[in-house]
Amino acid sequence: MKNGGAALIILVSTLFQSSAFSESLPVTGEIIIFHAGSLSVPFRDIAAAFEKEYPDVQVLREAAGSRTCARKIADLERPCDIFASADYAVIDSLLIPEHAAWNIKFASNEMVIAYTKDSKAIQEITRDNWHRILLRSDIRFGRSEPNTDPCGYRTLLTLKLAEGFYDLPGLAQSFSKKDQRYIRPKETDLLALLETQSIDYVFIYRSVAEQHKLKWITLPDKINLKRPDFAKHYAAVSVGLSGTAPNTIIKRQGEPMIYGVTIPRNAPNPTGAQAFAKFLLDKKKGLAILEKNGQPGLVPAVSSTFSKIPEALKPFAIQP
Repeated sequence: MKNGGAALIILVSTLFQSSAFSESLPVTGEIIIFHAGSLSVPFRDIAAAFEKEYPDVQVLREAAGSRTCARKIADLERPCDIFASADYAVIDSLLIPEHAAWNIKFASNEMVIAYTKDSKAIQEITRDNWHRILLRSDIRFGRSEPNTDPCGYRTLLTLKLAEGFYDLPGLAQSFSKKDQRYIRPKETDLLALLETQSIDYVFIYRSVAEQHKLKWITLPDKINLKRPDFAKHYAAVSVGLSGTAPNTIIKRQGEPMIYGVTIPRNAPNPTGAQAFAKFLLDKKKGLAILEKNGQPGLVPAVSSTFSKIPEALKPFAIQP
């Protein structure tokens, strides 16, 4: 994009930092939302509730791995009004400052191993022996692609943490080499493989397992990336991911799961986007729907970009 066009987008984005300016305009038209695959079910319900409150609006949702969503905005310059990522750090590392100005953390999750009543070895598998069961030659498991989906690299982080927890050096490497044909772009793509019995188990978020009425193994807190008080423990492991430029690598350390949301600078409907963000972050509206679907809300949470957040949305974040 030419410098003049980029400057215009930044100017318009700055204008919409003013809540009075934005809220004085009617909420109409299309609102384009890119969101993580794990948000598909709750965002379907949130969009329906939002359209009921704002009948002149049509919400257009597009689900993909969070890193894929970010690259649609940054690399392909696809118009997007709301981007909701399964990992807030995707927004920080791939979009801010050029393609977005701020980031609000809004929900959490945890890693589990999900299965169905038709999966093999379900009478044997436990939270203590799952690593031995899944590495058996007669068992197949699926995971998502780390470079496109946070669930994919969180799976690897969980496996690296499991090495220390179970005192099994090389465990993560053994898992990485096995069942590579069952790797998919995002975690929800694995559900069809599970339902057709192409695989027996999947590494997935607990909320997705709950929403799709799967059975699951709850993993120990020291490896499931759930607990904020274990942040330092999780940070002991890391994975390398593709960077913003070709042939570059971003180091992603382990940390508690936190989802993030932003309004990109190229938002074609910033008024509608801000209205949707307020609805999403409201504990009696969007967050209530999220929690009904198995995802605890985190609002308000500390945001390192607090000063850049529109005034109308600042009540949903905390200044560092």
